[in-house]
Amino acid sequence: MKTFLRTLLATLALFAAAPVALQAQNLPSIQASMGKRLPEIDKLKESGALGENNQGYLEVRENKGNAAAVAAAENADRKAVYEAIAAKQKVPAEEVGKARARQIAQQSKGGVWVQDAKGSWAKK
Repeated sequence: MKTFLRTLLATLALFAAAPVALQAQNLPSIQASMGKRLPEIDKLKESGALGENNQGYLEVRENKGNAAAVAAAENADRKAVYEAIAAKQKVPAEEVGKARARQIAQQSKGGVWVQDAKGSWAKK
């Protein structure tokens, strides 16, 4: 998961001087929020409360602790990132999310819930 965060933060860094849409989202704030949230996400994923869906977002699998709030905050940040990347690459944000979902699934630790392209869930 640390590799995922590094990759995502590196991608975000490429957009530091990018479109107004991303600047409006306050890139440094997004990076900081995602970095601070990562340990809690890892913990919730390891417990089975969160999984990575095939759209590039976290999904609540078991309503434990603050799983829903963590997922909502992370997904809002991911959406902003995907939209910024999509604008830069002139592709739909959904494409960016799906591509990121494939990367996340490949990089996830064993025992983490991931959703395949057809919508089936399995532990990696």
